[in-house]
Amino acid sequence: MLETKEVLTLVKNLEKAKTNDEEVLKILKILEKDMKPTEKLLRETKVGVAVNQFKKSTNQEVSKVSKKIINDWKTEISKEKKKNKLNASSNKSSSSLNNSNTKKNIITELPDKPRSSKLDNVNTQVHNEKLRDMVIKAFYDALCKETRKSSNEILDLCINIENELNVYANNDEKKYKDKYRVIFSSVISKTNKELKVKILTGDCTPNYLVNCDPKDLAPEHLQKKLQEIKEKNLYNAQGATVERSVTDRFQCGKCKERKVSYYQLQTRSADEPLTTFCTCENCGNRWKFS
Repeated sequence: MLETKEVLTLVKNLEKAKTNDEEVLKILKILEKDMKPTEKLLRETKVGVAVNQFKKSTNQEVSKVSKKIINDWKTEISKEKKKNKLNASSNKSSSSLNNSNTKKNIITELPDKPRSSKLDNVNTQVHNEKLRDMVIKAFYDALCKETRKSSNEILDLCINIENELNVYANNDEKKYKDKYRVIFSSVISKTNKELKVKILTGDCTPNYLVNCDPKDLAPEHLQKKLQEIKEKNLYNAQGATVERSVTDRFQCGKCKERKVSYYQLQTRSADEPLTTFCTCENCGNRWKFS
């Protein structure tokens, strides 16, 4: 099987030989036979970009082989992803089983009766400062409702959170209130119940809770969505700075000239084909295809 360095060499040779169909076909067949595709290898070598440009070749055999390679690689990457997903799921299940007994009494078993600072007979007047003690009480009432953890443990946790909040604000009341609102809204969110679990079990420490980026407190599904948006914006931004190549392989549909600059980006998932962005150097017409 080909190593990364060997694949990089073939990619360079493929670029040099792009006008020589015989040499291109020779290199493509080496890649087809001897390269085992992985998502990491494709990203590091950009060999998919190099091969994909020959799918529209006027040489039928070159076009056929490049299409077959891309389709075969897509299939292999899809299998790799499914395998990794199954392994991750298996590891997660194993980890959950190991931690289940520890978390069972703390989180998954709800209290026998309603809880609050008043019902638990807990004194939240710790600092004798109206705002700070109100914050401790608010966090206590939010966290105690779904756990059998002792009142003292919950109170200590809430005091630690408030202390971190006070250090963060550094005597700036507006900064204190603004940060408190952000954290508290995340804690009481009905779509973010896992955050309470993380706080109560110590997976999310008071220091991290107060000082992390607010986006990191969002539910996992929302964090994933935000990451997808970030990656999409990155792809769009790259379009303006990515190195372009000029070729006569593409014909402008507007002026019929064959002097076309192009670049390719992976605008979708790694197992999807690359998108080619073209600009006619003669009339400025632009188009794209996958």
